[in-house]
Amino acid sequence: MTSLDIRTEHRQAQTLSPRLQHAVRLLQMSSLDFAAMLRETLGKNPFLEVEDGDGDQGDGAQPLASVLDPEAPMAAGLMDGAAAEAPDPAPGTAADTAMEADAPVSADGLDGGESDRDLWAADGGSGLRRAEDGEISALDMMAVETSLNDHLHVQLNVLPLSERDLMLARTIVESLDDDGYLRTPLEELIDVPALDPVPDLQEMQIALKRVQSLDPAGVAARDVAECLLLQLPAIDCPDTRGLAQTIIRDHLTALAARDVASLARQLGESPARVEAVCDRIRRLDPRPGWRIGSSQVPYVVPDVIVKKVRGQWTVQLNPAVVPRVRLNQVYARLFQRHRTPANSEMGAHLQEARWTLRNVEQRFSTILDVAEAIVKRQQNFLDYGPMAMKPLGLKEIAEEVGIHESTVSRVTNNKYMATPVGVLELKYFFSRAMMSANGSACSGTAIRGLIKDIIEAENPEVPLSDAEITRQLAQQGLIVARRTVTKYRQMLKIEAVDRRRRVG
Repeated sequence: MTSLDIRTEHRQAQTLSPRLQHAVRLLQMSSLDFAAMLRETLGKNPFLEVEDGDGDQGDGAQPLASVLDPEAPMAAGLMDGAAAEAPDPAPGTAADTAMEADAPVSADGLDGGESDRDLWAADGGSGLRRAEDGEISALDMMAVETSLNDHLHVQLNVLPLSERDLMLARTIVESLDDDGYLRTPLEELIDVPALDPVPDLQEMQIALKRVQSLDPAGVAARDVAECLLLQLPAIDCPDTRGLAQTIIRDHLTALAARDVASLARQLGESPARVEAVCDRIRRLDPRPGWRIGSSQVPYVVPDVIVKKVRGQWTVQLNPAVVPRVRLNQVYARLFQRHRTPANSEMGAHLQEARWTLRNVEQRFSTILDVAEAIVKRQQNFLDYGPMAMKPLGLKEIAEEVGIHESTVSRVTNNKYMATPVGVLELKYFFSRAMMSANGSACSGTAIRGLIKDIIEAENPEVPLSDAEITRQLAQQGLIVARRTVTKYRQMLKIEAVDRRRRVG
């Protein structure tokens, strides 16, 4: 008969302290997410502030590098992926007080003998610098964005329209979407202006024509065909404009499928002429609303910059992404001088400020180390292009830098490197090895570059299929499956053979 008993066992388990968890989150963030997080932290933490751009650090604050203790352990458990860290000290304990007092009080001449008034005055009255009266602020220098609706309203205001016609045209404008299309039927817009007498459908159609005559061309269209037709007056040649109108109105599906042969048979024109007209149609804008008032494009900001200096490739952090944040020592010392158990929340803010500075420093230090290790192994790529890319794995970089593979994965995720050949994600430099016929290793990036060169050199009238590209790679000693060639071609955003075929 079985019996139940209670036993006590001691086990070691790996845990991450709150500080290390915060460091992990910072490390895997992109530059935009990291900047947004830092702005949010600056807004709610009184002990953090932005360093002045003129380089004058003042007397009451220290920059990011100076508040960090180089000898202090910097997320060691995060870096090796195995070691666990002791729990963080709670606010108000002796360990917490010792951590908060790690910066020397007399470093800038402000010792404990000074009064609060002297300490406050030494920083100019606050930890933030104020602009003098009459000085232009950054907000005054920002460009005012103009939306598509505002752009159209300005044009309507200069037209000689009656108040009723102007109201109907404005109703059309306010119903446009971001692409510049009118997706709402005119019948549903009749009651929107609340006019007396109620406008009829003919009046709404006249108002629509007025809006369609405005800039940009193609605005207020109800479908793609109408949008393209509104832009045809930009074609100077009457014959080309007439043939383009016929293709858009009656053969839009064949145009989208690039079926030039079928279009030529149906229109009774030569394939070369139809191909030329189709090319002219493709230069029209199917989304005219994007030209004005479109949402801001999130441009990629590189985290590191690679340059060749005296024949050697060097890596440096992009100053645009390195935050100029520092700890306000005046606030920290005033708090330590008047600290009581009742203001433990401020102690938590000070602890968070020091954690943030340490983790920010660790983030950029790790990114720089990983980028340098990548450039060290991919110098041939920087010199000769994708064909010289070497196979590279996360484990190789992890061993070089002395960190865990998972950390390398976090560092390379959504981090970018500016090189002479373009801005590339750090993950771009990693690829598995593919063996060639002679036994040498070749990276997938090099094969993609070779596929791109083969397609660029093909005859546009007789393009190569994926199977033919596979055979050409085999002739060069690279045994690659056809489905792999198809995958790589799609990654290069190259269309299939039928859509690449052009008529001479």
